[in-house]
Amino acid sequence: MQVCASCHGADGNSAGGAYPKLAGQHPEYLVKQLRDFKTQAGAKQPARNNAIMAGMAAALSDQDMINVAAYFAAQTPKPGYAHNKSTVALGQQIYRGGVADRGVPACASCHGPTGQGIPSQFPHLSGQWAEYSVAQLNAFAQGPGARNNNEAMHTIASRLSDNEIKAVADYIAGLR
Repeated sequence: MQVCASCHGADGNSAGGAYPKLAGQHPEYLVKQLRDFKTQAGAKQPARNNAIMAGMAAALSDQDMINVAAYFAAQTPKPGYAHNKSTVALGQQIYRGGVADRGVPACASCHGPTGQGIPSQFPHLSGQWAEYSVAQLNAFAQGPGARNNNEAMHTIASRLSDNEIKAVADYIAGLR
């Protein structure tokens, strides 16, 4: 836990947007993500390509991953805040209604109206750092080589503009 805490915080509430908040995240989702940082048999690279996390995950057994995930899931997430008042309306529209003319579904359709997600399939998003969400949406938009572990998110993120990604990420940061 001390190794995890150095980036993600002892209580799973990281100190800044370079690292995600893990407090209150679904344990099944966390275990899946940890496994995705490991190169699986027959694969050339991990589904999530991150040198730091690949090294951390490589040292974890399946039971270690379950234990770490259970610990962070049991922690209380600290609320986040939207910071850009001028983009809140756009972020809310994308989160709640999507972008129909480009085939972008509402984020809420999978992540829920308050960003609580669905265990193992869709992560808890509410209160997540906007910087981290922007980075992940950009990685999904890049596709192969960046983040290969969710084809639906690759398609969705690739249909959003940079301004839309920033707006929805900021909205998510303040979502409750």
